[in-house]
Amino acid sequence: MPLVPASNTITNFSGTASLTPLIGALMADSFAGRPPPCPTQQNCQEASSLQLSVLYISLLLTSLGSGGIRPCVVTFAADQFDMKKSTLASQKWNFFNWYYFCMGIATLTASTVVVYIQDDVGWSWGFGIPAIAMALSILALVFGSVLYVKLKPGGSPFTRLAQVIVSAFKKRKQLVPEDSKLLYQNRELDATISVDGTLLHTHQFKWFDKAAIIREGEATNSNPPNLWRLATVHRVEELKSIIRMLPIWSAGILLVTASSHQQSFTIQQARTMDRHLSHSFQIPPASLSIFGTITMLTGLVLYERLFVPLARRFTKNPSGITCLQRMGIGFTINIFTTLVSSFVEIKRKDVAAHHNLLDDPKAIVPISVFWLVPQFCIHGVAEVFMSVGHLEFLYDQSPESMRSSAAALYWVAISIGNYIGTLMVTLVHKYTGKEHNWLPDRNLNRGRLEYYYLLVSGIQVINLIYYVLCAWYYTYKHLEEAISKEEEEEEKEEEEEVDHHEIPFRRLDVANGFGDRVELARNNHQTV
Repeated sequence: MPLVPASNTITNFSGTASLTPLIGALMADSFAGRPPPCPTQQNCQEASSLQLSVLYISLLLTSLGSGGIRPCVVTFAADQFDMKKSTLASQKWNFFNWYYFCMGIATLTASTVVVYIQDDVGWSWGFGIPAIAMALSILALVFGSVLYVKLKPGGSPFTRLAQVIVSAFKKRKQLVPEDSKLLYQNRELDATISVDGTLLHTHQFKWFDKAAIIREGEATNSNPPNLWRLATVHRVEELKSIIRMLPIWSAGILLVTASSHQQSFTIQQARTMDRHLSHSFQIPPASLSIFGTITMLTGLVLYERLFVPLARRFTKNPSGITCLQRMGIGFTINIFTTLVSSFVEIKRKDVAAHHNLLDDPKAIVPISVFWLVPQFCIHGVAEVFMSVGHLEFLYDQSPESMRSSAAALYWVAISIGNYIGTLMVTLVHKYTGKEHNWLPDRNLNRGRLEYYYLLVSGIQVINLIYYVLCAWYYTYKHLEEAISKEEEEEEKEEEEEVDHHEIPFRRLDVANGFGDRVELARNNHQTV
């Protein structure tokens, strides 16, 4: 396939694989087909519609499987640990760092062992080994299910959000009482969606508080209310939490767009460079990403063992820095990834011009492929901050009953980012002319790839400014955290004034990290 369609196919696949956690996909059968080889890279016969349909169907099936795994695996794994703020404050490790570390090990294995098998053994085994690994993982999940902590579902979160909106709209002419204690609360009704604690009332987006206004006859002790007419404060705050998260979440989209085509373009660059590690061994172009993965893995360990303890001394935050600060650092670092990529491409073409190789797309330019390594390493460092911080932010700030949906938002951001990347590359290819096209189909030496990287760098700078503004005005959620029986006994020893007939709650000010200010509140019908 030509450069731009091939690169767009990769990002479209990544986008679809990231979108299916939310919308799913269609299943279909497929049958064999393979386009003829094109060793000269000139006047190539492109794959037929039938052959491409086989490819796209296979990728779609993979995307369908990803839809079940990606939004659930991180939240299910987190459910196996005590993720309460009060508990995390005393821990010396971060679950999300180690989750991403395990994913990095898997990526490293795919980029080395699997790629080697695909290139030197065959594609059948290259696809077969991951298929066998997935089968083993299914067996492990099934036979280990009796050992897992499994939380009961609380119903569709999207239905609850819609109920709040509808209820608020029906009461749009009502005045919200100044005293938030007059708004409707029902801990028994919210029990299945507030296992870790109840969301406290906030003064943002007060229009939605209308949904919790109690009108005559709407709330009785004998019957549950019609949730399309009356919502609890907790459910209203669920909607507010999601709305507050969306601007921060959306900032991650353009970060994905910035790096969406970098891998495929780098492979094209690497094919024109000296890839020899010895006289007999050449590093596969697709394996260059291992340097980014190794940097990310090393960075996660250093972040956990060195950066967090050092930052903690200055910030007094058990996590070292907040999720928002972590993401901001990642956004900043990633700008240098595309800047370095631009400079490397300028260097590569200068060497090609010096040796009169610009018009030979198959020629090996006498420049080491390791010139491409720094951009992967910088991106790996950015991932340590941005990707992990983004995932942790979505898990931490989302309502507990919507954490799988929040994890799906992480992948939806990747999906949208890849689709925007496809659109951007297509437009650049279409409107940068034929003679000096930035992204030519066959001969990268005559392209202007460095201009594309500079364009992406500029977009990232604008995105960083947008993110800083969103983060500056962001309000963390406020949670009244439930205390277990063991913790309750400890609190009784320290707080004799707590009524032993009532279940105490911790009220956490999560805007100060992991709740530096801890208060006790009683389990009354109205929030104390």
